[in-house]
Amino acid sequence: MTHDELKHKALQNPAVHAAYEACGPEFDILRQMLQARQDAGLTQAQVAERMGTKPPAVTRLEASLSSGQHSPSLATLRKYAEAVGCRLEVRLVRARTRSNKGLEPTR
Repeated sequence: MTHDELKHKALQNPAVHAAYEACGPEFDILRQMLQARQDAGLTQAQVAERMGTKPPAVTRLEASLSSGQHSPSLATLRKYAEAVGCRLEVRLVRARTRSNKGLEPTR
C-alpha cells in the first residue's frame, strides 16, 4: 500500500479526519518552513548557525510542528524565518461560524 493509499483509507475514519484537519495550520507552516529552507539552499546545520543555536534544535523545531508535541514561540519562528531569508507574518483570519456570522470586522 502506498502512502497516498494509506492516507486516503485512514482519512475515511471520521476521528482520524478530524484530528488531521486540526493539524492543518501546523502542517502549513511546516511546509512553508521546509520550502523556505530548501529555496535558500540551506541545511539544518546552516540554519542553526544563522539562528545562533545547535543543529538538533532546528531538527526538533521542524519535527515539533509535525508531531504537535511543542508549539514554538514567535521569537523562534522569527529567527528561523530570518535565517532562511524570510520574514514571519502572523495574521488572524475571522472564522465563518454560526456564532459570528454577521459580525462586522473592527477597523
